[in-house]
Amino acid sequence: MSDSPRDAYRAGFVSFVGRPNVGKSTLMNALVGSKVAITSEKPQTTRKAIRGIVSSESGQVIVVDTPGVHRPRTLLGERLNDLVQSTLGDMDVIGMCVPAGEAIGPGDRFINEQLDDYPRAKKVAIVTKIDAVPKAQVADQLYAVSQLREWDEIIPVSSVKQLQLDILVEQLTKLLPESPRLYPDERITDESIEDRIAEYIREAALEGVRDELPHSLAVTVDDVSAREHKDIVDIYANVFVERDSQKAIVIGKHGARLREVGERARAQIEPLVGSRVFLSLRVKVARDWQRDPKQLGRLGF
Repeated sequence: MSDSPRDAYRAGFVSFVGRPNVGKSTLMNALVGSKVAITSEKPQTTRKAIRGIVSSESGQVIVVDTPGVHRPRTLLGERLNDLVQSTLGDMDVIGMCVPAGEAIGPGDRFINEQLDDYPRAKKVAIVTKIDAVPKAQVADQLYAVSQLREWDEIIPVSSVKQLQLDILVEQLTKLLPESPRLYPDERITDESIEDRIAEYIREAALEGVRDELPHSLAVTVDDVSAREHKDIVDIYANVFVERDSQKAIVIGKHGARLREVGERARAQIEPLVGSRVFLSLRVKVARDWQRDPKQLGRLGF
């Protein structure tokens, strides 16, 4: 048994898991205090493991946001599930997110069972969106979650209202191993500028789309360069879809929708790069890319 002081510095990795759209990315952004993961009401918005870094006097929590676990219908879906599995194997703590206002269902039970495959990691239940339901319903959900397994901690939070986030960070830190800092205190993510720009564009393109189109959208960035002697950054990016009909939807009548996407994306990109931005977006068709191994590779999956 260790006789080290209780206030020893701790650092390690925490992954949030859960069904799609339970608030994992929103929670990570709230903890980090900046938008490092895009959010959308569309399921399966998160497509890779994104790290957000939360530093405090007592420790450093590296939050790894993962895609929602789901029943895959495409090769992309299979790869996203595989990504979740491989990521969880390296975690010190796994936090399972369950919304306060949704009954525990088969998807939650399936994910809970999968946690047994990672015996090394501490297990925490996080009841999200507690601001959206009455306190009695939160209490009922906390009880329901407690019946799933013996958790190391059960913590109710609201990312939107910033409720109990400090307690969550404190409890997560206590569960981490003693360790020196893993990142400089000022660092909030290890995502590259290009990756964050691509995600902001994809988030802007997701707004208002319907049916299968959200799954068919992918974004790549060809170039980011500061214009000489001018306070402007030129960004050239591509929005990929799977069919010509989807291309027409993204572009819109006389290009109106694509202009809206550019405006929304620029509003987020300019604070990120600290400059005005010229954003060139080209919409391209990569037929059935979600099912094509070669095209998935080209698009970074």
